[in-house]
Amino acid sequence: MTTVVFPFWAELLIAVLLVAGSILALIGCAGLLRLPDFHSRMHAPTLGNSMGLACVLVASLIAAGVHGQRIVLQEILIAVLMVTTSPVSTILLMQAGIYRKTMLASESPLAEPPQSARDSA
Repeated sequence: MTTVVFPFWAELLIAVLLVAGSILALIGCAGLLRLPDFHSRMHAPTLGNSMGLACVLVASLIAAGVHGQRIVLQEILIAVLMVTTSPVSTILLMQAGIYRKTMLASESPLAEPPQSARDSA
């Protein structure tokens, strides 16, 4: 097994980015536990984990660039997939939460009748 020796500036930058990415992901996960309602809970992990992953991917890009023996196709593919799938899944979960909230509110005995029912009366 060969050992790759990185320059000090690359090691330092990679370490800072990995630690920053880990902290951002941890903050996002803590927001999931700490925030009060569903919509707030969706917001914190999405942003924290996306930024954490971005920092880890940049660190990986730098390591691959300094090492110079492989292409960075994996990192680019991961970034493209995360940028496209994370917001879409978050939007779908938010819409499901809104739909569920409106359905529960309409089944409540104290709920007001829909606008169309009030207009026809």
